[in-house]
Order: sequence, then structure tokens, then C-alpha cells
Amino acid sequence: MINDMLESVKEIFVVYGRIITLVPLLLITILFIGKRSISELPVFDFIIIITLGVVVGAAIAIPDISLLRTTVAISAIGFIQRVISSLIIKNRRISKWITFEPTVVIQNGHFLVGNLKRIRYSLDNILQMLREKDIFNVNDVELAVVEANGNLSVYKNSNKSFVTIEDLEIKKKHEGMSYPVIVEGKIESSVLNQLNLNEKWLKNQLQKKGIDKLDSIFFASINDKHELHFSFVNEVTKPAHPIVH
Repeated sequence: MINDMLESVKEIFVVYGRIITLVPLLLITILFIGKRSISELPVFDFIIIITLGVVVGAAIAIPDISLLRTTVAISAIGFIQRVISSLIIKNRRISKWITFEPTVVIQNGHFLVGNLKRIRYSLDNILQMLREKDIFNVNDVELAVVEANGNLSVYKNSNKSFVTIEDLEIKKKHEGMSYPVIVEGKIESSVLNQLNLNEKWLKNQLQKKGIDKLDSIFFASINDKHELHFSFVNEVTKPAHPIVH
């Protein structure tokens, strides 16, 4: 009984000892890799961070793993990442091979459905990212790009510039928010009800615009003036200006 307790206490001290040893080593390795890996996390750097976490976690949780091998593994991973980062700086082709390319997902207020499917981003993902940038109307967006690190870069329409309006002391007309009424071919009845509208009204508006099939609409929104804006599933859009990787 006493021997078992002593063995348990020994294992606890071993775990604490490894935490005290490996966590500082991991911190030093991360700092050696550089800020870029922490702030941006491109695909390759994300894999490096995950691998480091797995190596350290396994070494802490499983005392039988050699501490020397773990130390060598952490140092080797940090060194390899630093070498590849240097190669990426010198040769941009390498960067294209080991990371994602920027992808245009909105152009002139319209979703590029094919690009969304290709990078496996949902409509909800993009709408949330737009709201985080204080954009509540897709029609305000001239160009939106999902970057290699997964962040969304947005270029708004030039006539939506708040600074210009303030500088000229022109009173800005309230355009209101935009509300989703059709998402991937399905009518959002609850949104219509809150706007004191119904499905019959919406379908009449669609017929006036020559739209007969709901499933042809990827996204439709309405503003406070009851103006509709559409993005179609198979919409043909003029290619955007190339985004340099």
C-alpha cells in the first residue's frame, strides 16, 4: 500500500518536472519560430504548432517517453520550420505549394458560390465574418477575399465611405440593415414575419423579377425599404482582378 502511494507520488513529481522542463522549451521554440506563426497561422505553421503540442503533451502525460528524445524532437521541429520559413521568403513558389491561395468569395455584392464550395466555407461563416467587420449588407461589399490564414479581407464600395461623408458634412441617409430572407433556396419565414411581410409577398416580388425557382437563389436579403438583393447559385460573374498570393 505504502509502495503504491510512493510510486504515485513519484509519477506526479515526474509529470510536474516534465512540465517545468518542457513548457519553457516549447516557449523558446515558439519564439524562435517567430511571431508570424502565432498571429497569422498559415496552414504549414498551424501544423507545426499542433505537432509541437502533441509532442509535448505526450511527453508530459506518458513518463515512459524519453525526455531526451522529446527535447530533440521539439528542437528539430522548430529548426525545420525556421528553415522552410526562410525558403518561403526567398521563393514564393514554395509558399503556394504548402498553403492555401487567397479566394474571392464576394464580388460586387454577389456571392461566388463555386469558390465558397471549393474552400468549404458556408454562407453562415461568411456572414458572421462580415458582421465582425461591421458589415450588415452584402450589397455594400465590392470585393471579399478569404486569405491563406482563413481571415476575411473586405473592400467596400467606394460610395460607402463614411469618412468622405463626414468630411463633406453631408447628412448620410439611413439605409438600414439587410436581413436574409432566402438562404440556399429556403425562405426564412421568421425574418419575414418580423418585417411584417409574408411568403406570398416575397413570391410575388420574385415573379416580378422573373424568378420562378427558389432553389436557384443562393442568398437573398431585404433592407428596411423592402428592396431585395440576390445572389444566384449558378450566377455568371466577370472574374475578379487576380489576387497575388
